[in-house]
Amino acid sequence: MGLVQVATNTVTSAVASVTLTGIDSDDVYMVTVNNAQPVDDNKLFIARVTVSGTPQSTANYDYAYKDFDSTTTFNNKSGANSTYWLNHRAIGNSTSEMANAIYYLYNFNSSSEYSFITVEATDTAYTGNNIGSQGGGVYTVAEAHNGLSMVFSTGNIASGTFTLYRVV
Repeated sequence: MGLVQVATNTVTSAVASVTLTGIDSDDVYMVTVNNAQPVDDNKLFIARVTVSGTPQSTANYDYAYKDFDSTTTFNNKSGANSTYWLNHRAIGNSTSEMANAIYYLYNFNSSSEYSFITVEATDTAYTGNNIGSQGGGVYTVAEAHNGLSMVFSTGNIASGTFTLYRVV
């Protein structure tokens, strides 16, 4: 197994969102998120599929994940008919508070199947707690998607590196 880089975006000054496009085959794709941090404190990090580079915000996202908090608590999180995928706890804007993740994207190029995502994330939340999470989701519309858009729930992305790979 290998990786071919398709797109990357390094944020060094505030932007509203990061959209990575270039999904054009039936291969599995992978997105890495490295040190994503919001401008404002206590914001959720969310993702959406894109059609022709435009994020889809319809209420067709289902997701579930389990997170493991450094305070030794375990939480189950889920959503159905949401307008985004959520697989992270609220992120802060202090120096060490940020989101990190690996997403795998399945069926994104297929116009006859639902798009699926799996996630493994390690975050430092606005509380300062370290959190690991694992889960996945489905976008319940059979249409082709060419990328993934990532944003914080409100406000801007202050920094981070976001990369899309094709798995070969």
